[in-house]
Amino acid sequence: MSVPAASDMLALQRLYHWETSAPERIAFTQPMGGGAVREFRWGEVVDQARRMAAHLQAVGIGRGDRVAILSKNTAHWMISDYACFLAGAVSVPLYPTLAPTTIAQILEHSGSRLLFVGKLDGWAQMKPGIPAALPCIALPLASDDAQASYPRWDDIVARTPPLPGQPVRPADEMCTIIYTSGTTGMPKGVMHTFGTLAFAVRTGLTRVPLDADSRMLSYLPLSHVVERALVEHAQLATGMHVYFAESLETFTEDLQRARPTVFFSVPRLWVKFQQAVLHKMPQRRLDRLLGLPIVGGLVKRKILSTLGLDRCVMALSGAAPIAPELLRWYGRIGLKIAEGYGLTENCALSHLTAPGEDIGTVGRAYDGVECRIDPASGEILVRSAATMTGYYRQPELTAQVFTADGFLRTGDKGSIDAAGRLTITGRVKDLFKTSKGKYVAPAPIEDKLVMHAAVEACCVTGANLGQPLAVVMLNLEAMREAADSERRSALERSLAEHLASVNATLDPHEQLACIVVTNDAWTVENDLITPTFKVKRNRIEERFARSYEPWVQTHRKVIWHAE
Repeated sequence: MSVPAASDMLALQRLYHWETSAPERIAFTQPMGGGAVREFRWGEVVDQARRMAAHLQAVGIGRGDRVAILSKNTAHWMISDYACFLAGAVSVPLYPTLAPTTIAQILEHSGSRLLFVGKLDGWAQMKPGIPAALPCIALPLASDDAQASYPRWDDIVARTPPLPGQPVRPADEMCTIIYTSGTTGMPKGVMHTFGTLAFAVRTGLTRVPLDADSRMLSYLPLSHVVERALVEHAQLATGMHVYFAESLETFTEDLQRARPTVFFSVPRLWVKFQQAVLHKMPQRRLDRLLGLPIVGGLVKRKILSTLGLDRCVMALSGAAPIAPELLRWYGRIGLKIAEGYGLTENCALSHLTAPGEDIGTVGRAYDGVECRIDPASGEILVRSAATMTGYYRQPELTAQVFTADGFLRTGDKGSIDAAGRLTITGRVKDLFKTSKGKYVAPAPIEDKLVMHAAVEACCVTGANLGQPLAVVMLNLEAMREAADSERRSALERSLAEHLASVNATLDPHEQLACIVVTNDAWTVENDLITPTFKVKRNRIEERFARSYEPWVQTHRKVIWHAE
């Protein structure tokens, strides 16, 4: 596909393009529950968006007013965003797993004047975070309670004539405020214009092979910048077919239905996919089969077909570091993964590796992206036309995150090699010092630890201790195994052996005193991870720090912690 010029990549111009040139092309495939699916064509999509935009204007939503969206990914999440584009509003997406207090904070901070409520797993728990006076609209697939409590999308669309004409939103006009998932403190509202998103998509398409014949599965939150750019705005650019996932329980079916040609996931989910494969076919047997010339090819195709990734021409990982060994493992089964790097603040557009190459780095910068390393702190600094205009209502924080010459301070430490490839070496603020006065960078050690088949997430910590330690969460299968005393003993030996092998690769001051296994899951609900599965280090510290010294003093290599 020839990539349109930047001026033609603005969201509304692309929406009008598909409305007029391909009204019968399928835009979305949406599971409706009970195995039923519904297809949406571009003509219907834009007609519904126009009708809702007219309603928004009729109830007083004006240019620049904020309209929030609280829903899991659905066709109507995107259509409601298009309605905001058309009406002149600024959309404020909320993660569909937020606590009610955070929902209330974001709605108040953003000054949202209306809220779309859609498909949610925990609406009853979230509802108390919605101000009683805030007007709401229930999207299709919202809970029965939401449908009964608020005006319904279908009823509004049925009675409202469509907004006429082709309203224009210029490149420098604010499109959305994306509140960061944040590993610490109150989320920050990142302001992006139609122009920053258009640049990000146009530039991204020079490396990511999406066109009108492509298929993607939308399942990571659309409130996250990657899904917003790579799925919503890239679809507007290309006209590709977007499928939606119904639930965690149906995810395999959803992938099989979509057979995506481009698939993006986060490291924690790539680990879970690997563990699902190894649960059915242990590594030794897999290695043996892959070593057979003809059988190896059949095994690769079978695994990818079972995952629903047999049509995938490009797989990507991002949002957090991924272990190099995990990338190599996928390469051995025939799926070469490209690792991307970026932030909410620059539309996630910074660096990308070639699929299966440059392992251990995040590759080279996209064209139009400048990158340098701060000589004093080692911090990665980036600058491009995809960079945010600032943090909403936080000018002091905005000033702090930019250098005098307009580079964005990423908060990540890194190095650039002679070939221009960027390597992330840790977080500026994640480094901690042991009692021996030595600094420890936790991220590279965590990458090694999660390669154990039982470990789903981990946090290397231990400021002011003689040696660091690791707090880990096991996956569900390993948790079940640990409940049996005999099987727990075998698992403990395996974890101790893994610890020894990891320590053998580390400098003496980095070597871990022990692995501590927690007895519960780390979830968004208990505030130990973000909605994009990044561990909240500060919350781990708050919850477990008082036990660090006693754990180390046991001199045991594997400790089972029960609260």
